[in-house]
Amino acid sequence: MSREIQVTFDAHDPKALSTFWRDVLGYVHPGPPGVDVPEGADPLAAWDDFLARAGVPEDQRNMASAVEDPDGPGPRLFFQRVPEDKVAKNRVHLDVRAAPGLEGDERMAALEAECDRLVALGATRVRRHEPDLPMSAGFIVMTDPEGNDFCLD
Repeated sequence: MSREIQVTFDAHDPKALSTFWRDVLGYVHPGPPGVDVPEGADPLAAWDDFLARAGVPEDQRNMASAVEDPDGPGPRLFFQRVPEDKVAKNRVHLDVRAAPGLEGDERMAALEAECDRLVALGATRVRRHEPDLPMSAGFIVMTDPEGNDFCLD
């Protein structure tokens, strides 16, 4: 029997980092438990209201955040606030499939276009790896706004 997974990120600003990854992956922020968030309403605002009503002090309302695949099959991403900085390369990173089925120049052009979009969202481009067939179709290494490595693949 297979297992579902949740990918957890340590973060200084869980809300901001979850918003970045929401926009990268086309995910959504879930609403608070027992709260029906109307279509078009901001789930993060609903969380702020929920936490205020629950008596959570304002300085503790950004301790965690999450995003989910609106279609269901993707893993949930959870973001938890930690005090320490990232000090080394990730031992695990995400590969964002931004050019499925494409090859060669067409693939690399699609990766470059997605790279530009993500830089505008706060990512940093690190380096481009050219296709080296048959072992690699080419990819772009990036970091998210808090320095976590990921690849456009």
